[in-house]
Amino acid sequence: MKTWAVVAIVVAAAAAGAVAYWSSGRGLSPDRGQTPPVGGQTPPAAQLVATLPSFRLADRDGQMRSLADWPGRALIVNFWATWCAPCRREIPLLQQLGRDHAAEGFQVIGIAVDFRDKVLAYADQMQIDYPLLIGEQEALDAAAAFGVPTVGLPFTVFSDRQGRIVTAHLGELTAAEADLILAAVRRVDTGELTPAQARADTDQALAALPPPSEDD
Repeated sequence: MKTWAVVAIVVAAAAAGAVAYWSSGRGLSPDRGQTPPVGGQTPPAAQLVATLPSFRLADRDGQMRSLADWPGRALIVNFWATWCAPCRREIPLLQQLGRDHAAEGFQVIGIAVDFRDKVLAYADQMQIDYPLLIGEQEALDAAAAFGVPTVGLPFTVFSDRQGRIVTAHLGELTAAEADLILAAVRRVDTGELTPAQARADTDQALAALPPPSEDD
């Protein structure tokens, strides 16, 4: 395990002033400066809302968008920031998931809790090919709308095609974890499982995975 280096980063927030974020080599938490490591955890089911919340954020072109703009798609909603190291490490995996599973109805949406100019520059540099929604405090509020009171970055929510939340993942996502979660979403979409059943099965399967190595 790498030594956690905690750095205070201040993000401006409209008329309310500045909001302090604490980041580390493994993630970020706006409240306590600690986050799950690689191969993170799922928040308690009681905290999560049942369906995708309603909010609007600007996309790369400055157009206001909501998650309802991708109807009939099973969403992979990833909250991230350019200064968050595990967020940056996740991007190639998210791009691959989007490409490999688009035909099955999956759609990756990135939500950046960051300054717009930095997000646009980094997205161009990394050639991010999935839609991005961008905000500062507004994006953090959007993450909290999913029902998790203390949001760490990265934070990824998985929904079925009806907009029902199947599970959420706090911390850096690995390929093995993604495979298990997407398999559960498929079973929900076919009616084999309810979201609650899929979440319980997924939590058990994720707990049985070996911890990721530093090379993963």
